[in-house]
Amino acid sequence: MTFRFSPDPFLVKLLVVLVLASLLPAHGSGAIAFGWITDLAIALLFFLHGARLSREAVIAGMSRWRLHVAIFSATFLLFPILGVLIGPLVTPWVTRDLYLGILFLCCLPSTVQSSIAFTSIARGNVSAAVCSASASSLLGVFLTPLLVGVVMAGQATTHSTVFSLDAIGKIMEQLLLPFVAGQLLRPWIGRWVTRHSQFLKLVDQGSILLVVYTAFSEAVVGGLWANTPLSALLALLGILLALLFCVLALTHMLGRVLKFPLEDRITLLFCGSKKSLSSGIPIANILFAGHAVGAIVLPLMIFHQIQLVVCAMIAGAYARRPVTQPKRGHPAHGESTPGGEPLAKRKRGRLRKGLEQR
Repeated sequence: MTFRFSPDPFLVKLLVVLVLASLLPAHGSGAIAFGWITDLAIALLFFLHGARLSREAVIAGMSRWRLHVAIFSATFLLFPILGVLIGPLVTPWVTRDLYLGILFLCCLPSTVQSSIAFTSIARGNVSAAVCSASASSLLGVFLTPLLVGVVMAGQATTHSTVFSLDAIGKIMEQLLLPFVAGQLLRPWIGRWVTRHSQFLKLVDQGSILLVVYTAFSEAVVGGLWANTPLSALLALLGILLALLFCVLALTHMLGRVLKFPLEDRITLLFCGSKKSLSSGIPIANILFAGHAVGAIVLPLMIFHQIQLVVCAMIAGAYARRPVTQPKRGHPAHGESTPGGEPLAKRKRGRLRKGLEQR
């Protein structure tokens, strides 16, 4: 059997943009123009996400509240705690701004698309994944600036603006308001957005590439590569790998401790270990000023690719587990019923109710 390596097309585009920003950075009036275009593209992106999000899918997954609490705890508590705890271990190996980028990464919400996609591939609780990932993205608008202000207290350099009410206002204006507008207009444009998913993908990737080019242009002009040695980049790669595997191990253990069914444990594993690139880069562009943005989003960009590769392998392993054929329209053994409740648990409930009636 031959092994063929197929790089992620979006990763290739990111690398091309990084090279372009390094060789031909935007500055002066060009940088201002790119900034305006980027803001409009991001607003359009969140408007389309709001128009595409199905309220029915969110409502269907809301009943699994214990699962959602576990996922949010992993996203907004476990990650920031780990980011702070590893500080004394990693700061000798990476630059100050790269460590700020790790802390910022730990404060971000979960992804939406890849969390749902990997949960579906692994045959997990997809409706709960839709609900949790979507809620995480919305909560991140409020929680991420607050968490950044807490974990970066005393860490900020002269090149970063960590937290302010004005920053939250800008995030709500640029991200939340377009999302809400999309949700309100969903009855009229929702079907069109769903049918033209390729357009949403184009806006999604295009807005991220624009922000990356703008941020890294400022970073390069400010001396990013001159101040970031190769040894720090290699150390950053190892740190992010260790961080991801630690979170994966802890969420796996948490699902077993809470005695979740396998489908819910899969959802916790994938939704609780992800960090959103599409939300993170716009938020970083608002929270951090000047050339620090390029160094701060660099850990997020690397982590994004790592999580895709590692979680794809894990999802494939879960997808290959044996499935018992269902009988007479019932769900397969070990899989969830439409309400997300394991079939064996429902049978035990019916048996207990019958005995009580007797």
